[in-house]
Amino acid sequence: MTTIEDPQDDLSVTSPKTWAAGVPGVVHALEYSFAQTSPTRTALTLLNINQTEGFDCPGCAWPEPKHRHKNEYCENGAKHIADEATTRRVTREFFATHPVAELDTRSDYWLNQQGRLTEPMVKRPGATHYEPLGWDDALDLIATELRGLDSPDQALFYTSGRVGNEAAFLLQLFARAYGTNNLPDCSNMCHESSGSALNETLGVGKGSVSLDDIYQADLIFVVGQNPGTNHPRMLSALEQTKRNGGAIVAVNPLPEAGLLRFKNPQVPRGVIGRGTAIADEFLQIKPGGDLALFQLLNRLLLEAEDAAPGTVLDHAFIDAHTSGFAEFAAHARTIGWDDALRATGLRRAEIERVHRRVLASEKIIVCWAMGLTQHKHGVPTIREIVDFLLLRGNLGRPGAGVCPVRGHSNVQGDRTMGIWERMPQSFLDALEAEFGFTPPSAHGLDSVGAIRAMRDGAARVFVGVAGNFARATPDSTVTEAALRQCSLTVQISTKLNRSHTICGETALILPTLGRSDRDIQAGGEQFVTVEDSMSEVHASRGRLDPAAPGLLSEVAIIAGLARRTLGPGGAIPWEEFVADYGTIRDRIARVVPGFADFNARVARPGGLRLVNPVNEGVYRTATGKARFTRNDFTELAVPPGYLLLQSLRSHDQWNTIPYANNDRYRGIHHARRVVLVNPDDLAERDLADGATVDIVSVWHDGTERRAEGFTVVGYPASRGSAAAYYPETNVLVPLDSVADISNTPTSKGIVVRLEPA
Repeated sequence: MTTIEDPQDDLSVTSPKTWAAGVPGVVHALEYSFAQTSPTRTALTLLNINQTEGFDCPGCAWPEPKHRHKNEYCENGAKHIADEATTRRVTREFFATHPVAELDTRSDYWLNQQGRLTEPMVKRPGATHYEPLGWDDALDLIATELRGLDSPDQALFYTSGRVGNEAAFLLQLFARAYGTNNLPDCSNMCHESSGSALNETLGVGKGSVSLDDIYQADLIFVVGQNPGTNHPRMLSALEQTKRNGGAIVAVNPLPEAGLLRFKNPQVPRGVIGRGTAIADEFLQIKPGGDLALFQLLNRLLLEAEDAAPGTVLDHAFIDAHTSGFAEFAAHARTIGWDDALRATGLRRAEIERVHRRVLASEKIIVCWAMGLTQHKHGVPTIREIVDFLLLRGNLGRPGAGVCPVRGHSNVQGDRTMGIWERMPQSFLDALEAEFGFTPPSAHGLDSVGAIRAMRDGAARVFVGVAGNFARATPDSTVTEAALRQCSLTVQISTKLNRSHTICGETALILPTLGRSDRDIQAGGEQFVTVEDSMSEVHASRGRLDPAAPGLLSEVAIIAGLARRTLGPGGAIPWEEFVADYGTIRDRIARVVPGFADFNARVARPGGLRLVNPVNEGVYRTATGKARFTRNDFTELAVPPGYLLLQSLRSHDQWNTIPYANNDRYRGIHHARRVVLVNPDDLAERDLADGATVDIVSVWHDGTERRAEGFTVVGYPASRGSAAAYYPETNVLVPLDSVADISNTPTSKGIVVRLEPA
């Protein structure tokens, strides 16, 4: 086996890139792939990723176009699938050599690079090492622990977006048949604010647009989002928008290479030409200033209507399809220029220029990601965006609508399948009708609530299906201590990560098939389904031989655990579900709205698109109409000398896992413990570029949290802000610092100071 070194910081800094992808993107993807596996295996994965008869890329949730390229993947998607298809293996000999305490000192990079997990492992109470355990014994151990709890609510069942629809449906079915709605998931920590705002204002917590809408739009706002790293295939869609005559407004605290210029490596102009300039306007906003920006744009639209009645607002749409306009409009007219400019850090001329673009555009889409959702006022911000679109009827028609862009492949599908601690009673009633048991009606715990429950001893068993909960969550010190309070932690995983070193009294690692692995069950070869950011549901079929003999799929693990925990009998045929995933889809079709005739529809090339009621003129809100809202903005108080920190991921990173200690587009090489700060802010604080600092966050209760040993890098960040990578900075996010309504951790709005180390 290749020896993998744990990299040490050896920072070098170059100028940030002004364009993304091109030939270097192809070269970096292939370099990483060849380091993980053979050229033949690389070719097999790349020719099957995102193809109709292949497997869905786990890297992000951007949809596939109708006419797919033979190479329908991006640099980071290729890296991610190579990371899963690696020929490196973690065996029982590895665990015998490395005590858990030693593994806990290793970097996230090093842990991931060891390779695929191969057999169930257990760390017994008081033991120093993991040791092998048979599948039956492992599942029996968990079932015994679950049956011995005082209440089902002492158990937590967590998922990430890698889980397919079939496994997600079975997990929520098992949890509710067991007796709890404790179903925290990764969406709690990223897009919960989107769901909260959209459900309240439009009646459905999903985006309303399709790829065709993206192509047809006159104007697209890309807000709080870095597609060049987090969902690079979006750049191809934006390129098509530009070639069709549309314009792009980028709103972000950092200039991101992909939003400046895109060199599409699949066309000649991206290889030998200059590529395509993406953003027609770049608003370098202060973190959290987006609410103030859209409030001011809404005021300007109202004033433009005053000046030319009947020519700006879509009164027919407002009168027929909305409620709350008068109260919204009265409040919007109170928004002042001075307050908005201070909150946004923008110039008046910039906002006026964008306003003119809005007036000139008939079809407008607003896209956003975690730059909006992970703020205390994330929900009001998205509600204000809905207000902005409602004013001119930019919903329910081609080329217009809301577009939250999910950063994980099936996080939206998991929610559709019932992975939510607060599913509506109609869903629970459908489960009861189909399976003959009464699901619990009391709301369960989300991710933040789950950490509190473990910390306080109210939850004793944690079962994680995919993901890396210990590193995805806020307040790392508190989270890790909470996990260690558990009597049992279970991680169902493909690769080693930090959550395997943060152990309960007893800890289990259950290895599972990856998205690219062939899944053979008693009924033959199986496929799973996933739902992307635009509500398209399609099949995913693995093409590689499993990483080790005897690996179980997530469906088989969940069903086996459920059967052992719940006992024989009952109306849920767990063995049948494992033998043939089509039988799961038959049940989904009868329980989940929109999935009628699921098996037949998903068998068609490209699958099916779920109908968004908004596009049918139906709003399942409290008023039965799309709701204008009045949103108060309280600017986050940042004391003199402090900065507002946003955590972000590097280009060579997927979720919590770095593939290298580089951030090529931002010019950061061979280091991750860096903090990016505007040079003028450094000068005000008498800090030199290259100085070593501790980042200290402050919370209103007087407590402080510290991330030590970061190198300051002068960078064109918005004034008064800073940026640094997660998960290294998760320690700075207080557990109680959450978005109003959605309870999402405020990882994009952390008040910090920089202390010389």
